[in-house]
Amino acid sequence: MFRTLLAGLRPPLTEPLAADPELAAAGAALDLAARRRLGRGLAIRAVDAGSCNGCELELHALGNPWYDLERFGLRFVASPRHADVLMVTGPVSWQMREALARTYAATPSPKWVVAVGDCGAGCGVFADSPACAGSVAKIIPVDLTIPGCPPPPARLLAGLAALLEGGGFR
Repeated sequence: MFRTLLAGLRPPLTEPLAADPELAAAGAALDLAARRRLGRGLAIRAVDAGSCNGCELELHALGNPWYDLERFGLRFVASPRHADVLMVTGPVSWQMREALARTYAATPSPKWVVAVGDCGAGCGVFADSPACAGSVAKIIPVDLTIPGCPPPPARLLAGLAALLEGGGFR
């Protein structure tokens, strides 16, 4: 019993988190741009419009300990009514067309829309599918497209920074 208790007191055997100076610089620039533009951090609403979930995995990776987007003042929100940015993944399916339009309408102005991945930009591998209503830009206005299949989290952060630096509101 005493050995079991002592074994529980040992520190966990995990590797220390390696610092990535490029990621830290991109995140700091993003935080500064958001605070300059909005006076606060950026609120993001992710919308899956019919994708294969590859882009969602990369979006969710932004919240893991390596990227930790919250340290840069960004956060994902559950409601479009609290969002500054809609990050839309995948080609828009016929079933999601109206839902995406309603989500866009529910997002308060000023707002940005980001089409994430090759499928969001131009339907990607789903272009010939009868279930595909079209790219995100055919349904709602798009301010930025982040290419890739899927785009890595560092590219997503860089795209958001570029959006804040030069993109206008809707």
